[in-house]
Amino acid sequence: ATSDNWGTFCYLKDVSTGAVWSAAHQPTLTPADRFETVLSEARAEFRSRTNQIESYTEIAVSPEDDVELRRLRLTNIGRARRTIEVTSYAEIVLASPADDLAHPAFGKLFLETEYLADCAALLCHRRNRDPREPAVWAIHVLSLEGRPQGPVEWETDRARFVGRGRDTDRPAALDGRALSGTTGVVLDPILSLRQR
Repeated sequence: ATSDNWGTFCYLKDVSTGAVWSAAHQPTLTPADRFETVLSEARAEFRSRTNQIESYTEIAVSPEDDVELRRLRLTNIGRARRTIEVTSYAEIVLASPADDLAHPAFGKLFLETEYLADCAALLCHRRNRDPREPAVWAIHVLSLEGRPQGPVEWETDRARFVGRGRDTDRPAALDGRALSGTTGVVLDPILSLRQR
């Protein structure tokens, strides 16, 4: 059976009520008032209505470049003004699927993260074990159209984000605390950005 409980997610949180759900069904598995998935050759689309917020997520992967783009549109269909906190979450490998499957924890030991404040982006690179290996990098950016309601927060340590005895369906990072801003060499790296 497929569980699909790993990868890249987008969490949504109503700041006033504390309600948390995800833009797609995974990872929170929150029942939506309405949910639709459309898969095509060019992209995947997820439409959802939860807590009087309509979300529309488009995911496209470039055929020419190593780039995945996700666009999330939120629409308040209620009468009250809402502040929504958007938190991205991406598990990072930077290795071949075979290498990751063979030794997932070992491969993560060579990853290092940093935050670029001037463009609000997280960088991750693999430290080479052999000088002949090509450099491998990943960048994670959360871009907001509109007026931000606070500073960008970030996290690269999965243990701090998820919390002890928890999983991605109800991570500790969504309990009302700010993301820690941890970067560098961590045991289990992720890339997470938050913006209101």
